[in-house]
Amino acid sequence: MARTKEFDPGAALQAALDLFWARGYEATSMADLVEHLGIGRASLYATFGSKHELYLKAMDRYLETRDPRLVEELSAPGPALPAVRALVRRFAAEATAEGLRLSGCFVTNSAAELAPRDPAVARRVELSWEQIETLLHAALTRARAQGELPGDRDPRALSRMLLVLLQGIRVVGKASTDPARVRDAAEEALRLLD
Repeated sequence: MARTKEFDPGAALQAALDLFWARGYEATSMADLVEHLGIGRASLYATFGSKHELYLKAMDRYLETRDPRLVEELSAPGPALPAVRALVRRFAAEATAEGLRLSGCFVTNSAAELAPRDPAVARRVELSWEQIETLLHAALTRARAQGELPGDRDPRALSRMLLVLLQGIRVVGKASTDPARVRDAAEEALRLLD
């Protein structure tokens, strides 16, 4: 008869995500995971596989649960440009908030640490960025159609610029102790939407 799990795999996966997010992949050992999750090594391997497989599952969990407001904010009926501006300002505020600043964004952290040499991580990073870019592009296309954005502005190019800005905000916000650096850059970029 198969033994039942003596731990909640969902809670364990969230705890692994939290640890990877705080430390990164390389700085997190299997011993760290065993200790942090309070699960035996054999149970950890049996449930999640290798450290790399666990990292990918944690990344998938992050992608499934992160920022549910993104779609809601950028797809809401009515004027689209205020939603785009609010999103950029929210990213800037979160990136400079004391409690959030040092953790950064799990996708951005993964892109910097692993994506150049890990195709599975790179695919997930690219999918995440494509989703954000697509949402921004749709909102900016709607804004141009509604007369909020000048007709000579390219929604695709602007959505790509904003994606790069948002990722840069996460990196600089994590590393810089000067919140004005992030806020000023965000506001200057938003002028391109005028």
